[in-house]
Amino acid sequence: MDWSLVLQIVGTSLGLLYLWLEYKANIWVWVIGAIMPMVHGLLYLRSGIYADAAMQLYYVLAGIYGLCVWKRSSHDKDKGRIKHTPSSYILPLVAVYAVLHLSLYFLLKEFTDSQIPLFDAMSTALSIVAMWMLSRKFVEQWLVWLVVDMISVCLYLYKGIPITGGLYMVYCVLAVVGYVRWLREARKE
Repeated sequence: MDWSLVLQIVGTSLGLLYLWLEYKANIWVWVIGAIMPMVHGLLYLRSGIYADAAMQLYYVLAGIYGLCVWKRSSHDKDKGRIKHTPSSYILPLVAVYAVLHLSLYFLLKEFTDSQIPLFDAMSTALSIVAMWMLSRKFVEQWLVWLVVDMISVCLYLYKGIPITGGLYMVYCVLAVVGYVRWLREARKE
């Protein structure tokens, strides 16, 4: 049995469900968001994409955190709404991304045999920022995910996991669709 294939199929199925729930801004996105990384973590570890593999632990924790934030904000109408990223958050988010990217790149370069440390670190650092933005229901999280997804397509095709690469191609399209939908929702509110 080809475990890489099995993990890709299960991960892709969970990933599509996750995206649909995210598109709908459904709180169950966080439950799937805590389960799916376990599958992807094994796949990435087996494929030598180490930062993405380690990132899956963050996704499990972020899934639990996001569930708590969305559950708490569902009681406060203003906090639970879809909104734009405040301009005062942009510079700190860029700074967090830069520190994460450089740190992860250094760790991958010095302590692993990664063949793709720059892009592995880039997609991982951007994912951490995007996940936090999602927990706050910021519209622009979709744009950050679009960049992550485009990088990931290339990484996964390069590393020989094409089904997962295909999933991230779908993610690219859905990131645009999700952005447009959330933009409309933010304007309504």
